[in-house]
Amino acid sequence: MPVKIRLQRHGRKGYAYYHIVIADSRAPRDGKFIERIGSYNPNTNPATINLKFERALYWMQTGAQPTDTTRNILSAEGVLMKKHLLEGAKKGAFDVVEADKRFDAWKAAKDSNITKTKDQLAAEKQAAAKLRLSAEMEVNKAKAAELAKKKAEAIEAAAEVVATEAPATEEETTEAEA
Repeated sequence: MPVKIRLQRHGRKGYAYYHIVIADSRAPRDGKFIERIGSYNPNTNPATINLKFERALYWMQTGAQPTDTTRNILSAEGVLMKKHLLEGAKKGAFDVVEADKRFDAWKAAKDSNITKTKDQLAAEKQAAAKLRLSAEMEVNKAKAAELAKKKAEAIEAAAEVVATEAPATEEETTEAEA
């Protein structure tokens, strides 16, 4: 039975996420599977990958063939690297302790790069928010200045009306007294 490590599509139209499954290659894409070993959500930035590392490594060592996309996912998570190092240890190039040491160093470097990327994205998002806020404040200042100008004109117009009416009322009061 040829076994594949592949993606099983879930979600709605235009917003798909995937389960990473071990399945018979003859089974339908979203059909029967042997084991679910993780999930992949490409809709987040960076993409979210949850993987049962040991189970993925086990299936790779027993001969399961990953599809192209799952090969990229397994490579990014380090399953292929660990498999490669363990095969080197089997051949006698180095021992398992050295393989684990090399893998841990690779994983630490990979995690620091991912953390750096996430921090950079967060900083860019924060800078964009500050830029939008300052632009909005400038627009609000311009609107406030325009409103103040209109209010000042309205007050001047009211004062002129009162000034022109005041002498007329004084004349009326003097005529009424006489």
